[in-house]
Amino acid sequence: MSKSEISITTTDGNLMGYLSSPKENGPGIIVIQEIFGVNQWLRNVCDNLAEKGFYALAPDLFWRLQPGIQLDPTDENDFSKGLELYGKFNVDQSIKDIQSSIDTLRNIDGCSGKVGSVGYCLGGLLTYLTAARTDVDASSGYYGVGIEGVLGESKEIKSPLQLHFAEKDSFVPIETAESICNQLEKNNSVTTFIYPNCDHGFARDTDPTHYDASAADLANSRSLDLFRNNL
Repeated sequence: MSKSEISITTTDGNLMGYLSSPKENGPGIIVIQEIFGVNQWLRNVCDNLAEKGFYALAPDLFWRLQPGIQLDPTDENDFSKGLELYGKFNVDQSIKDIQSSIDTLRNIDGCSGKVGSVGYCLGGLLTYLTAARTDVDASSGYYGVGIEGVLGESKEIKSPLQLHFAEKDSFVPIETAESICNQLEKNNSVTTFIYPNCDHGFARDTDPTHYDASAADLANSRSLDLFRNNL
Protein backbone atom coordinates (compact mmCIF):
# COMPACT_ATOMS: atom_id res chain seq x y z
CA MET A 1 0.00 0.00 0.00
CA SER A 2 1.17 3.53 -0.79
CA LYS A 3 -0.09 6.92 0.44
CA SER A 4 0.09 10.31 -1.25
CA GLU A 5 -1.61 13.66 -1.61
CA ILE A 6 -2.69 14.34 -5.18
CA SER A 7 -4.25 17.26 -7.04
CA ILE A 8 -7.86 17.00 -8.24
CA THR A 9 -8.83 19.37 -11.05
CA THR A 10 -12.24 21.05 -10.91
CA THR A 11 -13.83 23.82 -12.97
CA ASP A 12 -12.92 26.26 -10.17
CA GLY A 13 -9.34 25.18 -9.51
CA ASN A 14 -7.42 22.33 -7.92
CA LEU A 15 -8.10 20.68 -4.58
CA MET A 16 -6.06 18.21 -2.55
CA GLY A 17 -7.04 14.57 -2.29
CA TYR A 18 -5.51 12.01 0.03
CA LEU A 19 -4.97 8.80 -1.94
CA SER A 20 -4.24 5.34 -0.54
CA SER A 21 -3.34 2.81 -3.22
CA PRO A 22 -3.41 -1.00 -2.91
CA LYS A 23 -0.58 -3.30 -3.92
CA GLU A 24 -2.57 -4.69 -6.87
CA ASN A 25 -4.89 -3.16 -9.46
CA GLY A 26 -8.47 -2.73 -8.29
CA PRO A 27 -11.58 -0.53 -8.11
CA GLY A 28 -11.78 2.87 -6.44
CA ILE A 29 -13.74 4.43 -3.57
CA ILE A 30 -14.25 8.12 -2.85
CA VAL A 31 -14.12 8.63 0.94
CA ILE A 32 -16.28 11.63 1.88
CA GLN A 33 -15.40 13.66 4.95
CA GLU A 34 -17.32 14.67 8.03
CA ILE A 35 -17.24 18.35 9.08
CA PHE A 36 -13.69 17.77 10.33
CA GLY A 37 -11.82 17.80 7.02
CA VAL A 38 -9.46 15.16 5.70
CA ASN A 39 -8.19 14.40 9.19
CA GLN A 40 -6.19 11.44 10.46
CA TRP A 41 -9.25 9.28 11.04
CA LEU A 42 -10.48 9.78 7.47
CA ARG A 43 -6.99 8.98 6.19
CA ASN A 44 -7.08 5.80 8.25
CA VAL A 45 -10.35 4.86 6.54
CA CYS A 46 -8.61 5.29 3.18
CA ASP A 47 -5.65 3.20 4.33
CA ASN A 48 -7.92 0.40 5.56
CA LEU A 49 -9.76 0.31 2.23
CA ALA A 50 -6.45 0.19 0.35
CA GLU A 51 -5.43 -2.80 2.45
CA LYS A 52 -8.61 -4.48 1.22
CA GLY A 53 -7.73 -3.84 -2.44
CA PHE A 54 -9.35 -0.47 -3.21
CA TYR A 55 -7.90 2.82 -4.43
CA ALA A 56 -9.31 5.14 -1.76
CA LEU A 57 -9.40 8.90 -2.38
CA ALA A 58 -10.56 11.50 0.17
CA PRO A 59 -11.07 14.92 -1.48
CA ASP A 60 -10.64 18.06 0.63
CA LEU A 61 -14.18 19.40 0.21
CA PHE A 62 -13.52 22.39 2.49
CA TRP A 63 -10.82 23.65 0.11
CA ARG A 64 -12.75 26.80 -0.80
CA LEU A 65 -13.15 27.68 2.89
CA GLN A 66 -9.96 26.53 4.59
CA PRO A 67 -7.85 24.15 2.53
CA GLY A 68 -6.00 21.40 4.35
CA ILE A 69 -7.85 21.74 7.65
CA GLN A 70 -7.78 18.69 9.93
CA LEU A 71 -9.98 18.78 13.03
CA ASP A 72 -10.35 16.50 16.05
CA PRO A 73 -14.06 15.84 16.80
CA THR A 74 -13.26 15.09 20.44
CA ASP A 75 -11.83 18.61 20.90
CA GLU A 76 -14.51 21.20 21.75
CA ASN A 77 -12.84 24.03 19.84
CA ASP A 78 -12.26 21.85 16.78
CA PHE A 79 -15.87 20.68 16.88
CA SER A 80 -17.03 24.31 16.94
CA LYS A 81 -14.72 25.12 14.04
CA GLY A 82 -16.20 22.24 12.04
CA LEU A 83 -19.71 23.56 12.64
CA GLU A 84 -18.57 27.04 11.58
CA LEU A 85 -17.18 25.71 8.30
CA TYR A 86 -20.30 23.62 7.72
CA GLY A 87 -22.39 26.77 8.05
CA LYS A 88 -20.52 28.26 5.09
CA PHE A 89 -20.38 25.05 3.06
CA ASN A 90 -21.97 24.80 -0.40
CA VAL A 91 -23.40 21.30 -0.77
CA ASP A 92 -24.23 21.62 -4.47
CA GLN A 93 -20.71 22.75 -5.29
CA SER A 94 -19.27 19.85 -3.31
CA ILE A 95 -21.13 17.26 -5.39
CA LYS A 96 -19.48 18.72 -8.49
CA ASP A 97 -16.13 18.39 -6.68
CA ILE A 98 -16.99 14.77 -5.89
CA GLN A 99 -17.75 14.09 -9.57
CA SER A 100 -14.36 15.59 -10.41
CA SER A 101 -12.82 13.29 -7.79
CA ILE A 102 -14.59 10.27 -9.31
CA ASP A 103 -13.25 11.23 -12.75
CA THR A 104 -9.75 11.64 -11.33
CA LEU A 105 -9.83 8.29 -9.55
CA ARG A 106 -11.09 6.46 -12.63
CA ASN A 107 -8.01 7.67 -14.47
CA ILE A 108 -5.49 6.69 -11.79
CA ASP A 109 -3.08 4.11 -13.15
CA GLY A 110 -4.17 0.73 -11.78
CA CYS A 111 -7.76 1.70 -11.01
CA SER A 112 -10.26 -0.53 -12.81
CA GLY A 113 -12.57 2.38 -13.61
CA LYS A 114 -15.29 1.23 -11.24
CA VAL A 115 -15.68 3.76 -8.41
CA GLY A 116 -17.83 3.74 -5.27
CA SER A 117 -18.29 6.25 -2.47
CA VAL A 118 -18.53 6.09 1.30
CA GLY A 119 -19.18 8.99 3.65
CA TYR A 120 -19.93 9.89 7.24
CA CYS A 121 -22.18 12.54 8.85
CA LEU A 122 -22.00 15.45 6.37
CA GLY A 123 -20.37 12.87 4.12
CA GLY A 124 -23.39 10.59 4.63
CA LEU A 125 -25.64 13.26 3.13
CA LEU A 126 -23.13 13.88 0.36
CA THR A 127 -22.94 10.13 -0.35
CA TYR A 128 -26.72 10.08 -0.83
CA LEU A 129 -26.49 13.05 -3.21
CA THR A 130 -23.53 11.46 -4.97
CA ALA A 131 -25.71 8.43 -5.68
CA ALA A 132 -28.41 10.73 -7.06
CA ARG A 133 -26.32 13.23 -9.04
CA THR A 134 -23.12 11.53 -10.23
CA ASP A 135 -22.13 8.43 -12.21
CA VAL A 136 -20.78 6.61 -9.13
CA ASP A 137 -21.14 2.81 -9.25
CA ALA A 138 -22.12 2.06 -5.62
CA SER A 139 -22.36 4.07 -2.39
CA SER A 140 -22.61 3.65 1.38
CA GLY A 141 -23.55 6.54 3.67
CA TYR A 142 -23.27 6.55 7.46
CA TYR A 143 -25.60 8.62 9.68
CA GLY A 144 -26.16 11.28 7.03
CA VAL A 145 -27.59 14.53 8.38
CA GLY A 146 -30.25 16.24 6.28
CA ILE A 147 -31.26 13.44 3.90
CA GLU A 148 -34.91 13.98 4.81
CA GLY A 149 -34.76 17.36 3.03
CA VAL A 150 -33.65 15.91 -0.32
CA LEU A 151 -35.69 12.71 -0.53
CA GLY A 152 -37.19 13.94 -3.80
CA GLU A 153 -33.85 13.18 -5.45
CA SER A 154 -34.12 9.48 -4.65
CA LYS A 155 -35.84 8.86 -7.99
CA GLU A 156 -32.49 9.63 -9.65
CA ILE A 157 -30.65 6.89 -7.73
CA LYS A 158 -29.95 3.99 -10.09
CA SER A 159 -26.76 2.48 -8.63
CA PRO A 160 -26.73 0.51 -5.33
CA LEU A 161 -26.86 2.67 -2.19
CA GLN A 162 -26.72 1.68 1.47
CA LEU A 163 -27.67 4.07 4.26
CA HIS A 164 -26.71 3.35 7.88
CA PHE A 165 -28.49 5.12 10.76
CA ALA A 166 -28.04 5.10 14.54
CA GLU A 167 -31.06 4.57 16.79
CA LYS A 168 -29.95 7.17 19.36
CA ASP A 169 -28.60 9.80 16.96
CA SER A 170 -29.58 13.27 18.21
CA PHE A 171 -28.73 14.78 14.80
CA VAL A 172 -30.99 12.28 13.01
CA PRO A 173 -33.71 11.32 15.51
CA ILE A 174 -35.09 7.81 15.20
CA GLU A 175 -38.42 9.12 13.89
CA THR A 176 -36.57 10.90 11.09
CA ALA A 177 -34.43 7.86 10.30
CA GLU A 178 -37.46 5.57 10.18
CA SER A 179 -39.31 8.01 7.92
CA ILE A 180 -36.32 8.16 5.55
CA CYS A 181 -36.10 4.37 5.46
CA ASN A 182 -39.82 3.98 4.81
CA GLN A 183 -39.83 6.53 2.01
CA LEU A 184 -36.82 4.96 0.29
CA GLU A 185 -38.30 1.45 0.33
CA LYS A 186 -39.86 2.02 -3.09
CA ASN A 187 -36.40 2.38 -4.69
CA ASN A 188 -34.95 -1.10 -5.18
CA SER A 189 -31.45 0.35 -5.48
CA VAL A 190 -31.51 1.59 -1.87
CA THR A 191 -31.01 -0.53 1.25
CA THR A 192 -31.32 1.02 4.72
CA PHE A 193 -30.23 -0.13 8.17
CA ILE A 194 -30.85 1.19 11.69
CA TYR A 195 -28.37 0.13 14.39
CA PRO A 196 -29.89 -0.28 17.88
CA ASN A 197 -28.46 1.54 20.91
CA CYS A 198 -25.93 3.48 18.81
CA ASP A 199 -25.20 7.17 18.63
CA HIS A 200 -24.04 9.46 15.84
CA GLY A 201 -20.43 8.67 14.93
CA PHE A 202 -20.58 5.00 15.91
CA ALA A 203 -18.10 4.07 13.17
CA ARG A 204 -15.40 6.53 14.30
CA ASP A 205 -12.98 4.40 16.31
CA THR A 206 -10.93 7.39 17.49
CA ASP A 207 -13.91 8.69 19.51
CA PRO A 208 -14.48 6.42 22.54
CA THR A 209 -17.63 8.31 23.53
CA HIS A 210 -19.49 7.39 20.34
CA TYR A 211 -17.69 4.40 18.88
CA ASP A 212 -19.60 1.12 18.90
CA ALA A 213 -17.35 -1.70 17.73
CA SER A 214 -20.06 -4.26 17.00
CA ALA A 215 -22.22 -1.82 15.03
CA ALA A 216 -19.21 -0.45 13.18
CA ASP A 217 -18.01 -3.93 12.26
CA LEU A 218 -21.46 -4.90 10.97
CA ALA A 219 -21.92 -1.69 8.97
CA ASN A 220 -18.40 -1.92 7.55
CA SER A 221 -18.89 -5.55 6.55
CA ARG A 222 -22.12 -4.62 4.76
CA SER A 223 -20.35 -1.78 2.96
CA LEU A 224 -17.47 -4.04 1.98
CA ASP A 225 -19.87 -6.63 0.57
CA LEU A 226 -21.62 -3.88 -1.40
CA PHE A 227 -18.37 -2.70 -2.93
CA ARG A 228 -17.03 -6.16 -3.66
CA ASN A 229 -20.27 -7.13 -5.38
CA ASN A 230 -20.65 -3.96 -7.45
CA LEU A 231 -17.19 -2.55 -8.18
